[in-house]
Amino acid sequence: MVEVIGVRFRNVGKIYYFGPKDYEIHVGDHVIVETARGVEYGYVVLAPREVEDKTVVQPLKDVLRIASQEDEERELKNREKEKEAFQICLEKIKEHKLEMKLIDVEYTFDNNKVLFYFTADGRVDFRALVKDLAAVFRTRIELRQIGVRDETKILGGIGICGRPLCCHTYLTEFAPVSIKMAKEQNLSLNQTKISGACGRLMCCLKNEQETYEELNKKLPGIGDTVTTKEGLQGKVHSVSVLRQYVRVLVEVNDEKEMRDYKAEELRFRPRKKRMKLSEEEFRELKALEDKGGQSSFDKE
Repeated sequence: MVEVIGVRFRNVGKIYYFGPKDYEIHVGDHVIVETARGVEYGYVVLAPREVEDKTVVQPLKDVLRIASQEDEERELKNREKEKEAFQICLEKIKEHKLEMKLIDVEYTFDNNKVLFYFTADGRVDFRALVKDLAAVFRTRIELRQIGVRDETKILGGIGICGRPLCCHTYLTEFAPVSIKMAKEQNLSLNQTKISGACGRLMCCLKNEQETYEELNKKLPGIGDTVTTKEGLQGKVHSVSVLRQYVRVLVEVNDEKEMRDYKAEELRFRPRKKRMKLSEEEFRELKALEDKGGQSSFDKE
């Protein structure tokens, strides 16, 4: 076991472990640490605790110091400089007529590098832009192309639920989301209804996936043949996953009628595999499938 603290560098960013050394550190404190990008200013989100050695990236670096008043002032100045750098970069992009969208600018704490985050439809030759920016800022320049999910995470917004976006408020990492999740949860396969502000499948599809998978195991599939408690055989017309009700089309006295049953009142073969998408549904939604992965803002 090793004692660590959890530090973030960006709002809702990934949490990194550092050794607390001999300092008395509390949640909410600002600290100065050394990362792969150099000396950085972060804030503590996890109080000192012991974790298993395998969960820590070795070698574990210690906190350099608790942020002083001078460090706080320097960080505020960096935030102001980022606003100026953003406007300058916008002008340079326009001068070079580059097909790219500037999203954010970040100064490292020690000012040895300025990072510009942008999105673009394809590859962009920004070598001339980097030379111009280096001449203006007289420091190392890094342009980093990010995806639409990272763009939305930075800019934020309101989801179709009426609440602030999950990625901008509490999600530290993007979870893989697949088009099969929408099918499993019996959601409308209308692209506009299951896509987030970034244009990809909504991250919240992942939240209830395990629950739906467990509940669906207890239900027959639509179109399956079932036997009712009266001994009648019928075909499943629809199911209510959360209520665990099944609507069955049965034939009584040469007449067909719909009847509702609890899933436990029916006999049927349990589904062994998840629902499959039709070829048409797959073609329509393939563009929405998002593989997820690491954020573009990892420092180590």
